[in-house]
Amino acid sequence: MNVTIIDYGVGNLRSLRRGLERADATVSVSDDPDEIANAEALVLPGVGAFEECMRNLEPFRDVLLEAAEDTPILGICVGLQLMFTESEEGAPEGETIDGLDLIPGRVERLLSDVKVPQMGWNELTVERDHPLADGIDDGDYAYFVHSYCSPADDAAVATCDYGFEFAAIAANETGNVMGTQFHPEKSGETGLKILRNFVRYAEAYRPAATAD
Repeated sequence: MNVTIIDYGVGNLRSLRRGLERADATVSVSDDPDEIANAEALVLPGVGAFEECMRNLEPFRDVLLEAAEDTPILGICVGLQLMFTESEEGAPEGETIDGLDLIPGRVERLLSDVKVPQMGWNELTVERDHPLADGIDDGDYAYFVHSYCSPADDAAVATCDYGFEFAAIAANETGNVMGTQFHPEKSGETGLKILRNFVRYAEAYRPAATAD
């Protein structure tokens, strides 16, 4: 299965590439919009601030929105946050910055009564069925590094509790656009299972998409 990591100047691409290769994917890294448009499956990484990531992503925005109609896409950390409708990070008080709006929801700062950023391992709670969460059990641990997140709502596949419940795994209504707030490439066997689930989902998805 060929998986393309979108290189838009943010993210630890090396460790992510290794993780996907361990999940039996053939991995390419691309900053070419044409290659991204023709990819079988896409991964959108992200490290840093929402506004900067959205600005860097601008040359790929249209092709990514089009790909979301018929391509499996996995967002990781800020990459997931970019998929939501909007974010408070970097915006004047009371305002937001637009995201890709592929998954409905708002990205908000973690509560002030917990240590920010959250850095370390935390437990997952599975809220609904989705192929990305196959084999993941309540209480499995994943590795988080973040100061912002989206509160748990209907888009949440799995949640995490850190002062309040937020979406640890989320997906759109059709299921092909999905993401993790945690870093699966740093989350041991649980993370490897997540990456394998994405690769298997993409393998099964392509024939169906071609038939349509």
